[in-house]
Amino acid sequence: PTLHLLCGKVASGKSTLAAELAAEPRVVVIAEDEWLATLYRDQMSSLADYVRFAQKLRQVMGPHIAALLRAGVSVVLDFQANTPEARAWARSIIEETGAGHALHLLEVPDEVCLARLVARNAAGDHPFAVSEAQFREITRHFRPPTDDEGFHVIRHPCVR
Repeated sequence: PTLHLLCGKVASGKSTLAAELAAEPRVVVIAEDEWLATLYRDQMSSLADYVRFAQKLRQVMGPHIAALLRAGVSVVLDFQANTPEARAWARSIIEETGAGHALHLLEVPDEVCLARLVARNAAGDHPFAVSEAQFREITRHFRPPTDDEGFHVIRHPCVR
């Protein structure tokens, strides 16, 4: 079993890639945005709220993800792996289970993400609408993985 991690800015295509990866047999997607929207939508109005509720979600999801991997099911973790802290949490699951992993790095420029974000917000089919100001605030925290983190990184360059 493999734990697939996704690293990319807002509207870079993480969920689209997650769906593609989950087309294989014995692969499930666990999508952070869906869970957060279902559990906490009415309580989330800031980045600090997201951080607090995402941490709660990780606490309950970590053992569940580990159980799936131990059962031989690969998991596409549609959670952001955009910071060293988020990746350290995922690393702990990999180490606990001995599962394989792939860290998918979506390399998409801000202007492309923003154009996609406008379209996504207009379509209204995503659990959260993100403003340009929120995009910029979230992007300030984005840190691509470094070699010393020890992940097997698969780069996905921008396809416009």
